[in-house]
Amino acid sequence: MRGRQGASGHDHGHAREHDHTHDHGELGHSHAPHTLGALAGVIALTMVIFLAELIAGLVSGSLALLSDAMHMLSDSTGLILAFIAMLIGRKEASPRATYGHRRVEVLAAAVNTLAVAAISVYIVYEAVERLGSGEEIDVAVMMSVAVIGLVANGVSALILAGRQSGSLNMRGAYLHVLTDLLGSVAVIVAGLIIMTTGFTAADTIASFVIAALVLPRSLKLLAASISVLLERAPKGVDVAEVARALAGIDGVVAVHDLHLWSTDGVDALATCHLVVPEEHFYSCGVLDQAQARLASLGVTHSTIQLELPGHSRHETVCAPKVAAGHPGS
Repeated sequence: MRGRQGASGHDHGHAREHDHTHDHGELGHSHAPHTLGALAGVIALTMVIFLAELIAGLVSGSLALLSDAMHMLSDSTGLILAFIAMLIGRKEASPRATYGHRRVEVLAAAVNTLAVAAISVYIVYEAVERLGSGEEIDVAVMMSVAVIGLVANGVSALILAGRQSGSLNMRGAYLHVLTDLLGSVAVIVAGLIIMTTGFTAADTIASFVIAALVLPRSLKLLAASISVLLERAPKGVDVAEVARALAGIDGVVAVHDLHLWSTDGVDALATCHLVVPEEHFYSCGVLDQAQARLASLGVTHSTIQLELPGHSRHETVCAPKVAAGHPGS
């Protein structure tokens, strides 16, 4: 098949003139040690606050404090999972894992968000059960521990805030800490209301507020994780725009078998076939322009096959055809 053979020959000649190095190791690039250290510190801090809130919640009788403690427990577990996933994700690509191991972090993000959502539903259930019970609450203990939790969660949130864009996994870790911060605020507000008005139901209402703040965020991150696992086109990358950009390259007759996906929810990858006439087939210009246009649209790694008109009749095409003229003609 001349199209495939010519493409291979083009790659060898092209490599002598241009540097099109594809660093596959970057697809599974490691996180800096300081990010791992920061996450380890947040895990230790979260575990300490969980134990303090659990004990104080049992002593004071505060459901809001116990709810926040349960969030801290789920968050501690989630942060540990994120830490382990990050360690695995640092492993380089191998002959069996050719894209590296960063998808492990996407799995961790999905598990974490499911856990947060489940805890939120459980808190709502407990709050409904307690409505109208009139249970007494030790506000002093409740408030003191909540303030400590607020400070600790604030520090943790600041540590992770600048690192959450690195992966869905880190975004999940940040979500855990952020929900704890919001939970501490809700507990403090409830405590102030009880102290000033004696309205003990504020504690139960605070539990509803915590769940309402947490659930939508966790479901949104879960949807993003599932999207990556299903290998859908990354958010922010318009498939039609990418196809038009490639089809607009001088010499490109048609574009087909265009695939866009991500292994980690951050870096966009692409593969495609470009149909070019013979006079453009052996030049470097088409491939250079294609990779440059993909890079300008946020696609960090691409694999492009150049082929002559008529070659697509010998292929099983598994993507919608987007033509600059007549696809595969």
